[in-house]
Amino acid sequence: MKVKEASEVANKVLGEVKRVIVGKDEVLRKLMVGILANGHILIEDFPGLAKTTMARAFSSSMGCKFKRVQFVSDLLPADIIGTYVYNQRNSEFSLLKGPIFTNILLADEINRAPPKTQSALLEAMQERQVTIEGETYILERPFIVIATENPIEYEGVYPLPEAQVDRFMMRINIGYPSMNEEKEIIDRRKGRRKDEFDVNVVASTQQVVEMQKVVEDVHVEDDIEKYAVEIVHATRGLPRVDLGASPRGSLALWHLARANAVLDGRDYVIPDDIKSIAVQALSHRLILKAGPWLAGLKAEKLIEEIVSKIPVPKARKR
Repeated sequence: MKVKEASEVANKVLGEVKRVIVGKDEVLRKLMVGILANGHILIEDFPGLAKTTMARAFSSSMGCKFKRVQFVSDLLPADIIGTYVYNQRNSEFSLLKGPIFTNILLADEINRAPPKTQSALLEAMQERQVTIEGETYILERPFIVIATENPIEYEGVYPLPEAQVDRFMMRINIGYPSMNEEKEIIDRRKGRRKDEFDVNVVASTQQVVEMQKVVEDVHVEDDIEKYAVEIVHATRGLPRVDLGASPRGSLALWHLARANAVLDGRDYVIPDDIKSIAVQALSHRLILKAGPWLAGLKAEKLIEEIVSKIPVPKARKR
């Protein structure tokens, strides 16, 4: 598969999802970029903003297997990865696979489960494999975790450890729809005459894997790589920040910029690819000091300030 074909398929998927989701074109684009980059995605926003619907729509349009796990306080690691059960018929133990054996796993309200359960995702997210009773099982490709988190819940929740948050390639906020968009949501529901939505399959799992391989062939000039690293380095040592982005942040920004280029049909990265995705790639990796955090400072605002101050490399002819 070449860049042009990958761009066409990705935009077909995007167009199909837009038939379901109203007025969130930029959010959907960011999600598509994350999928192309083969990265895990954390969606953090208020209830009722179609987080689950977005994940399901992307999965359906790409012909991927989809599983949803509702994270709750009594959820166990075995409920996610699976366990061995005794089969009385043949007097043997057989593997009962958990929902993690899928293409797209929706970890709904991930911060409602205790840390032990949250950590059951770490091996799968990092290495695309799970280990059960000493046996290692390779997960089918593509494998992407889309987790949701409600930022207004403070009781009965377990905040994600920094090491786990860092494993998400990007964090996305959705935001409320406008009045016109909200009316269109109602009008579309009225036209469907049912709560469920119909999504056409416009791609296959094999095509998704091929598109992700195409991203690996995208060219990035040295000065643009340096530009990305400068943005990440600028997050460290700021007076309002306790902890800046790690080198994993640089890699995430690099991956997502290449995926953004593919979505636009280019086999090379331009500075706008870096700028367009920097907030989503880096903001969740920053830990603010208590004073600024209590004053309402957002990490997203800091990233925007950094991007606005660092000189953009000059364009080169190709």
